Amino acid sequence: MALAAVAVAACLLPGTKAHAQGPAWPAKPVTIVVPFAAGGTTDVLARALGEKLGVALGQPVIVENRGGAGATIGADYVAKAPADGHTLLMGAVHHTIATSVYKKLGYDFQKSFAPITTVALVPNVLAVSAATPARDVKELVALVKAAPDKFSYGSNGAGTAQHLIGTQFATAIGQPLLHVPYKGSGPLTTDLLGGQVSMSFDTVTPVLPHIKAGKLRALAVTTARRSSALPDVPTLQESGFAGFDIGTWFGVLAPVRTPPEVVERLNAEMVKVIQSADFRKRMLDIGAEPVGNTPAQMAQQIASDTARFARLVADHRISAE
Repeated sequence: MALAAVAVAACLLPGTKAHAQGPAWPAKPVTIVVPFAAGGTTDVLARALGEKLGVALGQPVIVENRGGAGATIGADYVAKAPADGHTLLMGAVHHTIATSVYKKLGYDFQKSFAPITTVALVPNVLAVSAATPARDVKELVALVKAAPDKFSYGSNGAGTAQHLIGTQFATAIGQPLLHVPYKGSGPLTTDLLGGQVSMSFDTVTPVLPHIKAGKLRALAVTTARRSSALPDVPTLQESGFAGFDIGTWFGVLAPVRTPPEVVERLNAEMVKVIQSADFRKRMLDIGAEPVGNTPAQMAQQIASDTARFARLVADHRISAE
């Protein structure tokens, strides 16, 4: 009895291991919510990260697709999930745009989430079907102006980077383009290959295999510098369209009240994965540039992009319900 009492007392003493550790985390599988359909860049990155993260955490990491409404449905779900570190969001630059595009959101992207780390940066690319005769942007613009009713562009949904780039491009050429929103890059790429949409401004990752196979043609990247995955493809700026510098970053966030020690652990483990040689090679092979920054750096990035895209959204009068 005396020994038992001593043991209990020891557990209650400040600074003891039992007191300091608290409940074990993770206590169950961790879910990364991808706010798009399967097959796109967000999905690919989440699965690549989750595979190695699960080993580091000692718990399975499950990827769950909750697509729709320009990535806002999945974000809303995570924002309202228990803040215990077991439900995370694979967020993207799209969420900083949607903040200004959607009139009513059930969350505030800067206030409802705790940033963990940016996983990768991926350029966007203007791609058309190989059946389209245009060999460069100038030829594509001529075709569009000759038969504007025949051309459309697909995106991952209203308020995404693809939507914003497409709107900016239409303004630049002085010709409206029909916008066709999808729930993710998977279905968008399928329809682009089939000719249901004329072009896309998607990230490099989902279209790269089809470009290499000759089924799609890359005309220009939308970032200020060329993509290492498509070094021979010019930028839109090089093609005569000044002011284009939009790529897509992807990063992981948790509900805002997630314990700081859990966020710190997640950041440490994710950065180790992102900086590992095999993960880095895997990213470069799909046209992604691995990052792995701090929560504070990611928060600063979100704030900067939110302000930047609010101006572009206002300039182009983009809105969605």
